[in-house]
Amino acid sequence: MDATTDKEPLVQEQIYNALCYLGESEPEEILHSCDEYLRQHDKLAYPHRVIILKAMETVVRNNIGSLDKSTAKVVIFLASNEMTKSKEVIRDWQQAASSVLVAVGQRFINKVMEEVLTKFQPGILPHYFIVQTFANLSVSNVFGMVPFLNSILGTMLPMLGMAKQDHMKSVFCYALQHFSESIQEYLANLDKAPDPTVRKDTFSNEIFSAYEVLFNSWLQHREAKLRLAVVEAMGPMSHLMPSEKLEEQLPKLIPGILALYKKHAEAFYISKSLCQILEASVNIGSRSLDVQLDALLGTLHPQVGVPWGWGVGLGSPWSGVVLVLSSVMGCEAHPALVLLLPLPLRAAAGVAGSPQARVLAVLV
Repeated sequence: MDATTDKEPLVQEQIYNALCYLGESEPEEILHSCDEYLRQHDKLAYPHRVIILKAMETVVRNNIGSLDKSTAKVVIFLASNEMTKSKEVIRDWQQAASSVLVAVGQRFINKVMEEVLTKFQPGILPHYFIVQTFANLSVSNVFGMVPFLNSILGTMLPMLGMAKQDHMKSVFCYALQHFSESIQEYLANLDKAPDPTVRKDTFSNEIFSAYEVLFNSWLQHREAKLRLAVVEAMGPMSHLMPSEKLEEQLPKLIPGILALYKKHAEAFYISKSLCQILEASVNIGSRSLDVQLDALLGTLHPQVGVPWGWGVGLGSPWSGVVLVLSSVMGCEAHPALVLLLPLPLRAAAGVAGSPQARVLAVLV
């Protein structure tokens, strides 16, 4: 492992591969050796620590089923310390340590949370990567993590007001987005869930309180990346808000989302969030959408009018519009919204019979 200090990328890659190879036959021994080496070489520069941490992640992922509890605890304690040793964000190093925790959390979620929650205390702004680790755990182990989320949200809410730096606001948005997606997945699979008594209203009030901060404050921020992080979070969050609160917010929420089309050249994530909000509003039988039709038509029509070829990918405005229209097509309770559909279909019909028109028809 001393060779990890070699600055030659090829040598570093060979060391990583060798550790992973040895880890296939002796995973416990390799993980303990990596732990001992990093603890004994406290001054080892972080780029070299990253190599060892990445190897540990791979060994854990490939041997998670056979890993014993005592080794898992050693790895968790090491990764937690590596992740939070520096208060400043050093992305490569801390991301590598966080990924180790997420890998161990596939099987030992309670042990991971026992350690990480000691660094998530009420009234103290947490380390950036503590929040990101929670978010990634909620995606990688839905059934294991959702039971922790009500408590985490309760502790997190006051922290939103304490976050002054953009990177902290962004990671809170990232967490709220993934928490909301994880909760929805849990609720959609209650028959397989460890606790089938969990309900949407377990989280609704906390999610709405977080939404108020995001919509009323952070969405107005001048930094475009933060606005997009807010938008990405609000889509999934809308599905968990109390029905009466969502209905009450729609007259402000939809215009607020539509206004972002003028501020961002990349429309995909805005359209994706708008799609989720429309779906959530239809799910609660909202009648607020009727008065939003003119604004929806007026904003989406220019999006549809952008010329397109085969680029119906992430960067194409068509991809976002198709998402929204797909949502609208299912709105049986709001037949007036189907008025949106002829706009792109007429646009596509301009190249009657072309492959593009047929692809669009299939997508919609």
